[in-house]
Amino acid sequence: MLNLLKKQSPARIIAMGFMFTILLGSALLMLPFCIKDGQTLSYIDALHTSTSAVCVTGLIVKDVGSTFTPFGQTIIAILIQIGGLGISTIGAGIILAVGKKVSLKGVNIIKEGSNLSTRKGLIAFIKEIFITTVIIEFIGAVISFSVFIQDMHFSTAVGMSLFHSIASFNNAGFDIMGCLGSEFAYLNLAPYKDNVVLNLTTSLLIILGGIGFLVIKDLLNSKFRWKNFSMHTKVVLSMTVVLLTGGTLLLKLTEKGNISWLGAFFTSVSARTAGFSTFNLSEFTVAGLFLIICLMFVGASPGSTGGGIKTTTVFALFQGIKSSATNKSEKAFKYSMPKDAYKKASVIALLSLFVIIVGTFVVAIFEPQFTLTQILFEMTSAFGTVGLSTGITPSLSVGSKVVNVIIMFIGRLGPLTIASLWSFSRGEGYYYPEGNISIG
Repeated sequence: MLNLLKKQSPARIIAMGFMFTILLGSALLMLPFCIKDGQTLSYIDALHTSTSAVCVTGLIVKDVGSTFTPFGQTIIAILIQIGGLGISTIGAGIILAVGKKVSLKGVNIIKEGSNLSTRKGLIAFIKEIFITTVIIEFIGAVISFSVFIQDMHFSTAVGMSLFHSIASFNNAGFDIMGCLGSEFAYLNLAPYKDNVVLNLTTSLLIILGGIGFLVIKDLLNSKFRWKNFSMHTKVVLSMTVVLLTGGTLLLKLTEKGNISWLGAFFTSVSARTAGFSTFNLSEFTVAGLFLIICLMFVGASPGSTGGGIKTTTVFALFQGIKSSATNKSEKAFKYSMPKDAYKKASVIALLSLFVIIVGTFVVAIFEPQFTLTQILFEMTSAFGTVGLSTGITPSLSVGSKVVNVIIMFIGRLGPLTIASLWSFSRGEGYYYPEGNISIG
């Protein structure tokens, strides 16, 4: 078995690691002491929940708070943490914790899983990731506790705060509000839609998790001075501000009196892969839902806990289009764009669209009772590992749940990574003469 693993590429090992964690999580969630008395859980629902947790999505077919015991909720929180940080990062952390050294093969797997361009300083970076995660999630839990303690018993507020902070930083839209009573099931954070402290704290946790650890490290090392930021950091921060600002303004415009400014901002933040909701999305206009679909498709940034095609991909696409239209080289922030950036961004965007379109088509066959907008929203949410839904997730058939599981898995690993799993070639040994083809 070990010899077989040694022969696999880092991408395949990461994919197998995610798959094993999902299957293990689904088996654990089926244990009797993970499920509350009077509740039932089929294996497909356990598999869907485990996949949604490991892929830090938040699409649920069973309300977490009302279905699972505190032990089951803890299992889900652990799966979210593993999925958010990445299998390779967690594995490396365990190896370092027991005093062992990470092999060269292991370093390459971590590099691939963390979406890094170099192995330099990788082990130190892994340690920084764990320290940063613990500090941010602890602070988030403390602030969240100050809100929850006003409505709950101490022990419930502690559990709620820890779970919420982990889910928020890892951009997973899970909640355990259902543990407070059946009237809270599937409501997510709607009971706190007007609570400024919880909304802003959750938004900050989501943003920090979504910009990526590389950006957080760069912010700290450069002492928050713009001129000292790397090109990657400048692109991520610029795109984040543009998307959050534009998303907030357009959501307020499309929903008008149906949503507050705080709600528009929170929804704009959450739509970028977090999946928390403070308003009922089924009541949104078609224009509002389409805007959220676009935000979910873009998602977070590379090396983060979020999904989507990533902010840098969209930036590279726009730069490539501008370059073609103006016949000028691709450059930004006094840097030249990497040569293959536009090509890679185009492939990622097209593959992602293909996955969403196929998923939408298949589910439309399984679920003719739902509208195209509802199904497209669901599939984009699954691919972007967001977790937002118009409310159709619990009503999906077994076939649609399987489609959801597959698309969440593809979305977490990335379509380009999935496509490369079947690549065995080490290069071409022959070439054809260049032909002509008319484009556009």
